[in-house]
Formats: sequence, C-alpha cells, structure tokens
Amino acid sequence: MSAALTQIPKPSDLRTRLRAVAMNLAWSWRPIRRRPFEMIDALAWSSMKGAPLKVLANASDDRLAILGGDDLFLEALDAAETDALPALRSYPANLRIAYFCSEYAIHESIAQYAGGLGVLAGDHIKQAADCGLPLCAIGLLYGHGYYQQELDHAGLTRVNLPRIDVETMPITDTGKRIVCPVGDRLVQARIWLAQVGRVPLYLLDADLPENSNEDRDLTLGLYRGEPSLRLRQQVLLGVGGVIALAAMKETPSVFHLNEGHAAFVAIERLRVLRECGMPMSEAMAKVRATTVFTTHTPVLAGHDRYTHEDVAAALAQTIRAANISTRDLANLGREIPAAVKESFCMTVLALRTSRFANGVAQLHGEVSREMWKGIDWGDTEPLTIDSITNGIHFPTWCDPAVAAFWRDGCRIDVGATTIGKQGWERASAADPAALWRLRSQLRARLVQFVRERCARQSRARGEGSRGELAALSLLRDGALTIGFARRFATYKRAILIFSDIDRLARILRNANRPVQIVFAGKAHPRDAGGQEFAKRVFEMARDARLDGSVAMVEDYDMEVGRILTSGADVWLNNPIHPYEASGTSGMKPPLAGGLNLSILDGWWPEGFDGTNGWAPSLPPKRATAEQIDAHDANALYEILEQEVVPTFYDRSASGLPLRWIEMSLRSAQTIPPMFSMVRMLDEYVEKAYCPGVRPRK
Repeated sequence: MSAALTQIPKPSDLRTRLRAVAMNLAWSWRPIRRRPFEMIDALAWSSMKGAPLKVLANASDDRLAILGGDDLFLEALDAAETDALPALRSYPANLRIAYFCSEYAIHESIAQYAGGLGVLAGDHIKQAADCGLPLCAIGLLYGHGYYQQELDHAGLTRVNLPRIDVETMPITDTGKRIVCPVGDRLVQARIWLAQVGRVPLYLLDADLPENSNEDRDLTLGLYRGEPSLRLRQQVLLGVGGVIALAAMKETPSVFHLNEGHAAFVAIERLRVLRECGMPMSEAMAKVRATTVFTTHTPVLAGHDRYTHEDVAAALAQTIRAANISTRDLANLGREIPAAVKESFCMTVLALRTSRFANGVAQLHGEVSREMWKGIDWGDTEPLTIDSITNGIHFPTWCDPAVAAFWRDGCRIDVGATTIGKQGWERASAADPAALWRLRSQLRARLVQFVRERCARQSRARGEGSRGELAALSLLRDGALTIGFARRFATYKRAILIFSDIDRLARILRNANRPVQIVFAGKAHPRDAGGQEFAKRVFEMARDARLDGSVAMVEDYDMEVGRILTSGADVWLNNPIHPYEASGTSGMKPPLAGGLNLSILDGWWPEGFDGTNGWAPSLPPKRATAEQIDAHDANALYEILEQEVVPTFYDRSASGLPLRWIEMSLRSAQTIPPMFSMVRMLDEYVEKAYCPGVRPRK
C-alpha cells in the first residue's frame, strides 16, 4: 500500500526501527539489512565506512521525514526487519561453545582487528550464526582499535590512533561488570554485547574511572605496549573472560582458545573447580577434556613467552585461590618442566591444558607437530596436534553481483549452510562471455577505487594538484591486474617481485600486454622491517621505470580486502616456505573468478591441482636465505612471462581469453568447496567440539 494512503511514520519511530536493525551485526554480511542505511545518504554511507549508526546519527529529522513518505525506503526497511538467517542446523543438545580470541574482524567500521587472526575469528562466529551453532564469543573492547596507517611523503609509516566512539558502535552495555584479579590489584571491567546474528560476542572494557590509569590501559589498544602490558591483557582476556561468562549466565560445555593469547582460561577454570572442592587431578582432567586450542603461528619467535616470575605475579591471586604453586604453574608453561631456566610459553600452556589442538592447514599441522615435538608430557597422555584448514565466510567476501552471477547462471547458492547444497560443481557451466564481462566490471571498479584512494592519500600528504592528477592516472583500464594485500610481515615478502626492476618493468610496461600490481597492507607499529617493506612498495609505486603500473593503498582493512580480492585477476602470495600458517586472502578471489599465483605454502598445497592457478617450484632444501629469495623471484618472473601474461592476453576471434576463463571456472569449481567456512566449521564440530561433550563409553 502506498505511504500516501497510510500514516507516515514519524522520524523518531524510523530511528527506533533503524537502530534495531543496526544493533544486530548480521547487516555486515547480509546486504538486505544494509540497504535502508545506504538509502538514507549514499555519500555518508561511503565516507563513514558503511557504519549504520553513524549514518543514522548524521541523518536529520527532515531527511527521515522525507524517507517516511518513500514507498521504496519503507519496503527496504520492512525487508531488513524481516530478513531471516538460514534455517538452524541440528547439534547436540548439551553443546555450547565459548570461543576466545584477542581480535575479531566483523566489519571495517568496527576497528577491533589487526589481521588474519581477527578475520578468521570473525568469519568463524558469522558462520556459527548462519548455521545456528550454539556458540558465544569473548574478547576485549579496544578504545583505539588497532591503528590507522598513513604514509608520509617519504613512505614512512604514520600511526594514527583515533579514539573509538562507543555511541556509534553497534554494541550494548549489558549492565554487568566483573572484577578480574590482575597482579596484586582487582580490575573492574564492563561487559559489552555485540550481537552477531545469533551469536553473542562479549567484549570486556577496563577503561573505567574506578580503575587506575595503568589498568585502564589494558583495553586501550590491540597488540600495543610492552610485554608486561600484553601479559596483563592476556590475564584479562583469559581469566576475566571466564568470569564474564559466569556473569552472563553462560554455561559452556567446550572452551575454544583461538591462539595462545587466551591460554589463561585454563588457570581460571582450575580456580573455579578447586574452590568447589575438586582435587587438582580431577580438575585438570575436566579442563583438558573440554578445551580446544587452535595455533596459528609456524615460527617459534611468534609465540608469546614470559619469565615464570612475571606470569606468577600476574596470576598471583588466581593461583593462590586455586592452590597452584608457582612451580606447578611454571611447569605448565615449559616444554621441559625440569628446565628451570626455560621461559613460560603461552602456547605450551594451551597445549598442556587441551584435549584437542590443531594447526590451520595440513602443512601447518606438520610444522606444528615438529615444532612442539620436544614437549615432555610426563605422566600425561601426549597431545598430537591435528589440522583443520581454514575457510572463509562466503556471504562476507562474495560481492552481491558475483553472488547473483553464480545464482542466476549456475544455480550456485553461496549462502547455503551445507557444502552439498552450494553447488560449486556446476561452476564450469557458466557462460564464458558473461564471466568475462563480470571480471571486467570488477577490475574496473578496483582500478577506480585505487585511483580515488591514492588521490585522497596524495591530498593528505599535501602534494598538490600534480600529485592528485598522477594518482588519478594510475593503472590502465583492462590491463592484467595482480593483487597483493595482507599484513606486511617480512616473511610474506611484499617486495620480492621488485628483486629485478628492469625485468619487472619489461613485464609491466609491455604496450600490447600490460600488467599492473595493486598493494595494500600495514605492519605492526613496532615492526621496523615490515614498515621498511611498506616504504619500499611506496617508492616503487612512484618509480618512473614502472610508469604508474604499481599502486600502494594505505590503511588496509576489510573494505580494501573485499575490493581487491574480487577485482584482481591474479592473487599473489609469496611467503618464505613454510612460514605461512594458512592465509585466507587467496581463498577469496576464486569466488569472483580470480586465479592464485602462490608459493606452495599455507592452504595452497591443498588447493592447487595444476589447472586452477599457478605455483612456483620450491627452492632446494639447503639453500641460504639469499638463494631462496633469488630462486623464488626468478620462478615468479618466469611464470608471469611464460604462463600468466600469455594466458590472459591470448584471445579468441570473439575477444575472449578462453584458456583464462577455463582456468577461472576450474578455480571456482575446485577451491570454494574445499575452503568454505561451512566445511571448516563442520570439521570443528566433528573433530573438536562434539567429542568434548559426548558421554564416554
């Protein structure tokens, strides 16, 4: 019925309804729930990173009064309000998972993540919401989030730390506060709730006037500060997280620790059981039987270590209440308990107190088993590290136009919550011409996005009209586009492709077969090596020899990731083997017909079949670091020159790169089913979660 024939809703009523939609983060992956906010003000929606509450706060009553008489807007709002998540799947009645992680990437407007760990955690709980898996999640609410990256005129990293306005975050104060023992003090923390579809995400906030300045800093920023601050943050996450679950009346049957940051969960759980009168041996057995641990780091230096004195001091009140001696605590965190000079490792603590542990790819599982084979288990049954390869949440990373392409052309449902119902085996039946049109549109969008972002970056650096015009003329329409976007850790080797500038220039500047590369990524504020890599890429983007064929997009976030992974023709990944635990960015381009060019590391050895992308040969096993870099760079150039570029530019009489399209469709047919978050979650349920709640025979 027309709005003209009904009572036009008041602006205040519309605000109430819109706010209710915004407060459930399902809008972050369901476009139908975002639509009414886009209609309020498309420019504000874009400039505010698609944050519904910010757009709503920016909207005047006059604007809402106009929209109240707009049939299309009211229909969009009705659709957002009545949108239903997929049907619930069946799980054991006594299954309830508590998922702990130090960061969560739900949406780019909510800066509570640094990189791949947070992206994986966000995808995990979104898929749990879609499937109806009984799960709640726990983390910290960071006042500054991670950081916003700017590069100055010399390419040096500027770290910006804007304060987050909780009033425009889709979180609710639960009214609950906890008291968490940290060191010799009691720290108060507020419990915020972020509702992620069906999943509650509880976030602890210590920035309260009742706390000392030192304790308020516990939730100031993500991965920031000295080791002592990081250690105390981990006490708040692990010990405080368990206390918060009790305050929220949550009764988990399984505790999942996503990385070692949350390992102190076990110590607090022991405290609870011991205060109930349970003997230590029984309490430890119960904790182990109901704990799942996922490790993400294949490099020993990446695992948090502290002195056992510092750990004992940080947990003093908890271990005293649990009647755990400082010696016994130290032994839980040492590979060899008798090695009294060995430091306390959070990963070792998590392994010793878990029933199931896993790496995040088959290769990473092998690396992890080798890494921790020296643990002395004593009388305890040794824990074998399994592997569950990461996946991605398709509705988050699949562009709506791409989802429509697969749905309409191949009857593929990217949002299906069972692998068998998604239908990726039908991808090979897609219309080649239609796929190429889609790829051309996505590439053009990426090029335009890069030009506009780089022009904005140029203005921020004060480079004047000349710099802005140069940014707007970056890249070439229709050229083969390579994407590289990830955390700028040095082992990921963002600068490897610049090993031979002259050779690279010949590849990029071929007048008939041009190639271009788009980079995005930021290093940890204290990672000088990673920041130097960002500086090098920045310099290459301005190098006259490469003539505008390289672009560097600042402040890598989920929005940049979505646009790059869907728009790039080739996704480049060249870490030092075997330092990539899994990586998920390369799982995303195949959704949009993109192809991977990757070192056989992380997940790619499981996905590559010789027909769905490219993989350089691995260097000799005994090669030096310099020899490895030289080998990998040369192999990369050869594949580009001999395979990638010719395949992209060899066209049929109708102008289609038929061999390229064939590979694209093969990529879409083979990779999404294997690397879906649906598959990953099913593996966790079967291998990790359910065995912890099934009655023992």
